[in-house]
Amino acid sequence: MPLILILPIKKQKKRINMTFDLQYTDPKSNARAGLITTDHGQIETPIFMPVGTLGTVKGVHLHELKEDIKAQIILGNTYHLYLRPGLDIIERAGGLHKFNGFDRPMLTDSGGFQVFSLSGIRKMREEGVEFRSHIDGSKHLFTPERVMDIERTIGADIMMAFDECTPGTADYEYAKKSMQAYPSLAGPLHKAFQRNRSQIWLSTVIISHSTRLCLSRLTQTISGI
Repeated sequence: MPLILILPIKKQKKRINMTFDLQYTDPKSNARAGLITTDHGQIETPIFMPVGTLGTVKGVHLHELKEDIKAQIILGNTYHLYLRPGLDIIERAGGLHKFNGFDRPMLTDSGGFQVFSLSGIRKMREEGVEFRSHIDGSKHLFTPERVMDIERTIGADIMMAFDECTPGTADYEYAKKSMQAYPSLAGPLHKAFQRNRSQIWLSTVIISHSTRLCLSRLTQTISGI
């Protein structure tokens, strides 16, 4: 799963106390319930996470999101936020939480899905992915380290690692090639994460007929870091 380049960032001054507590397990299945504690609040898992690609959930007012939907966490997209409103504006605002007024936990998707959805305006490279902006046509190289820097600037509590979202129809060889690119990039990404551990870094694993091998390989890679 290739990962992906963006802009240097200032380190977060505030240290986030991130913990996960397993609270309940079902003896008859693999179901479980837990509690994630972040600097911006707690998240009961499993959880419904509204998608706010540009930092806002479309058609939903902030008070509705908090009081009616009672969202414990929302998602923002690194690729889209990087292009608009842009890192300078988000940084001047003091991070995405202050920019949009949502004071609860937030997760940023890495832009890996755009590798799939914007396949017509991106090029895969060994070091990452070059996107041509869907807004003005400008070129932007996403690498694992740069994406992590972007997510740090955004100020997400949980940062997703940059990878390739392979098509569901991908054959075995394509999925295998994509998966094999991930371990070689996980090392540099892990080093970038170690520079500032104030946010949590997660990887995505989607198990299907063509990508089942990814789970065991990714587990071996992460456990060996």
